[in-house]
Amino acid sequence: MKTFIRSALFLLAILSAQAQVDQAQGLARLFDYDAKAALDIQEKASFDWNGVKVIDLTYASPKGGRVLAFLVLPNGKGPFAGVAFGHWGGGTRTEVLPEAELYAQVAAVSVMVDYPWVRPAPWRRNVQNFAKPEEDRDAYIQAVVDLRRAVDLLLTRADVDPKRIAYVGHSYGAQWGAILSAVDKRMKTAVLVGGTPSTAAILLEHDDPGLVELRKRLPKEQLEKYIEVTQPLDALNYVPRAAPVQLLFQFARFERFFSDAAMNRYFQAASEPKAVLWYDTGHDLNDIQTLLDRATWLQKQIELKAGTVAVRHRSRALTNRGTSLVLRGASHVILPDPSLIPGRTVGR
Repeated sequence: MKTFIRSALFLLAILSAQAQVDQAQGLARLFDYDAKAALDIQEKASFDWNGVKVIDLTYASPKGGRVLAFLVLPNGKGPFAGVAFGHWGGGTRTEVLPEAELYAQVAAVSVMVDYPWVRPAPWRRNVQNFAKPEEDRDAYIQAVVDLRRAVDLLLTRADVDPKRIAYVGHSYGAQWGAILSAVDKRMKTAVLVGGTPSTAAILLEHDDPGLVELRKRLPKEQLEKYIEVTQPLDALNYVPRAAPVQLLFQFARFERFFSDAAMNRYFQAASEPKAVLWYDTGHDLNDIQTLLDRATWLQKQIELKAGTVAVRHRSRALTNRGTSLVLRGASHVILPDPSLIPGRTVGR
């Protein structure tokens, strides 16, 4: 009898593991595309600033239409690191352009795209349609696939080192980064800034007045259907399978859209290696330390050059954690020593 029970338990364990593999493969297939298809890059305009070149371009989306993007190039011949950026859901690629310009000055090529719902007609796909959740799900899938093509764009360049690719995403961009970490292993690291573990964590769990009002306004069945249809895109489905991609989570202590418990659940679910940093800010994560910490992390992960970079605006002199941030006149940021980012969890 004992032998039978052990055999039965062993068989159940095998079947459970196989079911998890099948589920993971099924989720990954949502983001499949023809990587051999032509990108059909079309440059619209370009400008240079302080040795950095910014190209405004479009490329073909595997899901239809064209993707609006900026390509930010450093001076020199390379090999350079490569960084793909994902903006927050209500923003555009311009959100991350200043950061990409800084990284270009320390030898990184960057690409950032507009998501389908902020593109002009006829390429636009609207979202937050609770009556038609399938349309939202498909637009979100397109956003992820278009970011995979952004990585393709980086890797078509002879001056980009394919072993030094990173992703940085904020809010929705963090969710797409969680997916990419599991389905696209070309990245060495992903920085997930202000991300949520699931749609339910936003729509059902948090007490933000706007979310409370939304729950009152929408029929319960409609809200549950929306969460069910979009659940395959939840970050919690993907971060457990991120390894060997290294993850840095950046969270806000005064997060507006999801709870501390949700953020901790998100981090705990992720595979190793990983680190988490917390900031006294809201969902925008506009504390300058978040930028410094990302730069430090990327300097360590994809070997950005240590050095001094020019920035566009004036401010006062700051010093933080031994890292100089001097923004006076011909302003500069000095990237910090990589050893300042710990290889461990930084608690609240």
